[in-house]
Amino acid sequence: MKDLRKNNNIFDDELPADFQGSLKWQSPSNIALVKYWGKRGRQLPHNPSVSFTLSECRTETSATFHKADCFGLHFHFEGKEHPAFAAKIEKYLLENLSLFPFLSQLDLCLESRNTFPHSSGIASSASSMSALVLCLLDIERQAIGARDIDWRKASYCSRLASGSACRSVFPTMALWGATDYHQDSSDEYAIPLNDEIHPVFKTYHDSILLVSDAVKTVSSRAGHTLMDGNPYAETRYRQAKHHTQQLLAALKSGDLEAFIRITEAEALQLHALMMCSSPSFILMKTNTLRIIEEVRLFREETKIPVCFTLDAGPNVHLLYPDDFSDEVKRFIVNILESYCADSRWIADHVGEGPSRL
Repeated sequence: MKDLRKNNNIFDDELPADFQGSLKWQSPSNIALVKYWGKRGRQLPHNPSVSFTLSECRTETSATFHKADCFGLHFHFEGKEHPAFAAKIEKYLLENLSLFPFLSQLDLCLESRNTFPHSSGIASSASSMSALVLCLLDIERQAIGARDIDWRKASYCSRLASGSACRSVFPTMALWGATDYHQDSSDEYAIPLNDEIHPVFKTYHDSILLVSDAVKTVSSRAGHTLMDGNPYAETRYRQAKHHTQQLLAALKSGDLEAFIRITEAEALQLHALMMCSSPSFILMKTNTLRIIEEVRLFREETKIPVCFTLDAGPNVHLLYPDDFSDEVKRFIVNILESYCADSRWIADHVGEGPSRL
């Protein structure tokens, strides 16, 4: 246990001696369409990003707590102790105690599990850290007697834990990063886009083709750092801002052709940036490229508006409206499954955001 009362940023009020409880939150991963790659300061983006909030790929985190003389943290991931994750969480809490001052008086036990492979190119830090933050803010809500948590604070606190996590706290779609094309946008937190998009995008599926479920050879944190010396960084940031403008317009109007063009360009540019960094990384696999070729051929032959995007890994996210789900899923089963590790893929879709369980 660490005695956080030595820190000046302690909770102003003494918690009741019988303050205790348990709660559980789930928070989804998200898939960026305009990519966040490269950061400055304290987890601030160099360019805005736009994402779909997912549903099936999520982290479920439970918190059990009781009043104590000093802070205690106990963490288990999928039923087992995980020192690396525990250290990351402890570091985050110690660095941000001013945001969660009540922790100085709590013994906290966390249990967490993912519904998808960890560290394989699906944004596990986005779902896990936003789920953690929601648990903490729910404890705070109980401590101060509030009716609801502050969702903007949830996004802000999640960003400090993992940049992309700030987008996971909102349903359907989110925008993170200041842009002239949305007056409420900010580098400090994400904002929801649910009310500003064409209905077709609320029906979108994301079929995640698991080319590999191995741990990534480079973490996203390391990849962001490599942008500092990337010769194309400034050009990339300008282009991402331009793509954000174009994508926001396409989302509002329902322009699927523009959506496909921007989304696929962003995916390939993300991996091009990694290949141009020093040291360089190639996270795509042979079957990643084969899937991309098959998707483009399928779209050309059928005129079905299906497209791909990639996260920082080899797996392919296949995006398409619900109206075409039967045809696309047959295409996956008949053609694309053969390129997936053990024929595995995840049928996901645009979701409603986090929820208390």
